[in-house]
Amino acid sequence: MSSSYRNFFGFSKEPFSADIEIKNIIQTPEIKAINDRFDYAVTLGSIALVTGEIGAGKSTALRWIVAQLHPSRFRPIWITASTGSILEVYRQILAEFEINTATSSRATLTRMIKKQISELALKRIQPVLVIDEASLLRLEVFAELHTITQFEGDSKPWLPIILIGQNNLADNLLHRSATPLASRIVARRHLESVNREKMDTYLVHHLKIAGLKNTPFEDAAVTAIFQGSGGIFRKANHLARGSLIAAAADQSQTVNVEHVRLAASEIF
Repeated sequence: MSSSYRNFFGFSKEPFSADIEIKNIIQTPEIKAINDRFDYAVTLGSIALVTGEIGAGKSTALRWIVAQLHPSRFRPIWITASTGSILEVYRQILAEFEINTATSSRATLTRMIKKQISELALKRIQPVLVIDEASLLRLEVFAELHTITQFEGDSKPWLPIILIGQNNLADNLLHRSATPLASRIVARRHLESVNREKMDTYLVHHLKIAGLKNTPFEDAAVTAIFQGSGGIFRKANHLARGSLIAAAADQSQTVNVEHVRLAASEIF
């Protein structure tokens, strides 16, 4: 679609973008709650669980939290899960250490990972494994993943893990085969959809960081975006941007309910 709507409204950059800079992420009470659980799990060398609907802001929250970690004290290891085997997970972790291997030996891969973690521990640097989209992991992966957190007879909690995923992640961890991993979870937080007031704050914030001081959205349009998105940020982004495009095409400096309706007809 044409980007001329940015000029029409006077945006300095793309509004409601997914690649928002860390400094521009809103520090909401939800992010603070996740941060508290993150810190607690990391301090204990245990596991924290963050769940929520697609687009609720889970990954964005963790991006902000991880960015606050001082590089001299922490070493974040961020991977994105898939439906592959435990070997793929291990290789992804090693790739974060710039180690590429084609071995299919679980023992070898585990030993290589533990060597990297142990070396960090000796340097007094705390590794933190963040697994995004963890709800995609197979049950057999959950059954084995805990093994890389065991050091010196499980007496050294050197590798805390943060699991991020959709609502079914918690259900998957209830499976008997996942018990060894689930037993290490010390904190969890579920991101709910936001209310109408928080959605209004979110829209205004994103307009400001894109260069607009005043909102072009009518009050009824904000309500329509809130209702159409179900209080989920990602869908709200699509509706807000789409309605701005529709308003610009209509040569209207204000965004109304009809513009939101037109935007909704373009997305799922």
